[in-house]
Amino acid sequence: MSHSSAFTTAVHNPRLRLLNALRTNSSPIMTFIGLPSTRVAQLVASTGVDAIIIDCEHGHISDDAMHNAVAAISSQDVSPLVRITMNDPGLIKRALDTGAHGIVVPTINTATDARNVVQSAKFPPQGLRGQGSAFPGFAFGTDIPTYMKTANETLLTCLQIETQLGVENIDAICAIPGVDVLFIGPNDLALSILGYVPAKGDEPEFVDAIVKIVTAARKYKKWIGRLSNDGTLAKEHLKVFDTVALGYDVRAIQNWYMAELKVARSLL
Repeated sequence: MSHSSAFTTAVHNPRLRLLNALRTNSSPIMTFIGLPSTRVAQLVASTGVDAIIIDCEHGHISDDAMHNAVAAISSQDVSPLVRITMNDPGLIKRALDTGAHGIVVPTINTATDARNVVQSAKFPPQGLRGQGSAFPGFAFGTDIPTYMKTANETLLTCLQIETQLGVENIDAICAIPGVDVLFIGPNDLALSILGYVPAKGDEPEFVDAIVKIVTAARKYKKWIGRLSNDGTLAKEHLKVFDTVALGYDVRAIQNWYMAELKVARSLL
């Protein structure tokens, strides 16, 4: 039995900024936050980004901070996504119960990995997700019965491809129904394929891996995104990718202070 998906849904909810932008090919720009601050989440959401990935994998984000960030980001009509630490049903449930508009799951290597994510992210009959949270409706601007009815076809399930094994299995991963977005983690992908980071960007095996992922995404009608370290790169990447994640709050703060301190001290 086929079900509506994020690609085919007839549901239009103006609060779902990232989904709506993907569906209209509007090249949405995301970013990451790793600091456990409601105000940081609000400030970043006020900059004009379309979505923010709350980084529970590498950031300093607790369960409480995750909940607070989702509420803060969605209050600015920006889509909150949560990157969890690993492919685990409990973590997926906790992330989605905050009202996150989607999840980002790292290190997807096989079709079985992908199938397990989808099962954990979807309510029955498509999956095994349980219901009990009173919070998701707030971030969707709706009540819980409506959220329950529409979640399976409006939440974004985003899988990170960041290993050689994931690249080798990319067609099988993409073939799993319910996978909406592939996201390339270029640093871990380079580490897996090349043995070092960052990639120079022109290594044949690294370039071939990215091309293979993009080709599979197009073949199986999945959206495709990647990390971009600055605006210039983001502009170039958006010629190929449907979305990019532009930078990270932690690095943005570090980079600004280092650059401005260099200028200030050069005058002394």
